[in-house]
Amino acid sequence: MRRSEYDVADTVHTTDPAAVGGETIRIAKRLFPNAPAPALERAFADAGGMYRGEHRDYLACDTEYHDIQHVLDVTLAMVRLMDGYQRGGRNGYPMLTKDLFLVGVLAALFHDFGYLRRRNDRKHRHGAEYTLVHVSRGASFLRSYARGLGVEERLAQAAATLVHFTGYERPVESIRLGDDTLRHLGQMLGTADIIAQMADRCYLEKCRERLYPEFVLGKLGGFASGDDLVLKTPSFYEGACKRLDEKLEGSYHFAERHFGGPNLYLDEMRKNISYAQTMVKSGEIAQCLRRKLPQTLVRP
Repeated sequence: MRRSEYDVADTVHTTDPAAVGGETIRIAKRLFPNAPAPALERAFADAGGMYRGEHRDYLACDTEYHDIQHVLDVTLAMVRLMDGYQRGGRNGYPMLTKDLFLVGVLAALFHDFGYLRRRNDRKHRHGAEYTLVHVSRGASFLRSYARGLGVEERLAQAAATLVHFTGYERPVESIRLGDDTLRHLGQMLGTADIIAQMADRCYLEKCRERLYPEFVLGKLGGFASGDDLVLKTPSFYEGACKRLDEKLEGSYHFAERHFGGPNLYLDEMRKNISYAQTMVKSGEIAQCLRRKLPQTLVRP
């Protein structure tokens, strides 16, 4: 049985930055003879420390849905999509370089950093209050962080821009990168953000118990309760599929090349939505959602 702390293949521990970092470096070395392993290792260590509250300027993550597991799950999905892209699923697209691979990983690893509060923040009491602007906040941080990691200015800026493929502050078609390969990276990142969270073994429980409270704090309307959010998940899935196919140009297909067959992300997404549809018919939510959620936040 698939474990709640593991990825769709039940092989990588997605609450452990070192585990996801190790798998990322393994894939990078297979793709590139001079893979940027030291930069990748540092980035995963830094991200883990920041989410635990070890950064001098930022508090620990306090958003239970947009936590380190979500970030690592998305990063792992992004790495797998890039792997599939690079290994023959490109349909004539330009090859990735080791530097572009690093940019893709960084954009995924820090795409939700904007939920973390600064230590001197006296206006906001919870990271979820940044929901509507978290993408821009994360992009701003990533630009600076990438520079400090030694990424050249053009690519540091590109990494920050890629983060906008995961949000709705900018329409996808309005995001300017000036490079087709970077655009493909953005489409893969936007795809990874959708398929990783919706394929999570505890996705429906997380929507009910964690995402809804974040929506309330972030002043996102449209849902009367956590149960209501779960019941509306099938209609959200329809919109997500349209975004995946049209705005993000079917980049999820690269996962099939990585896995060498079935798309495990789509399979798990469909299982979750099928179960949600069953609950819509029965009207029973609490009795059906009983999986124990991984705990990743650092408690005071």
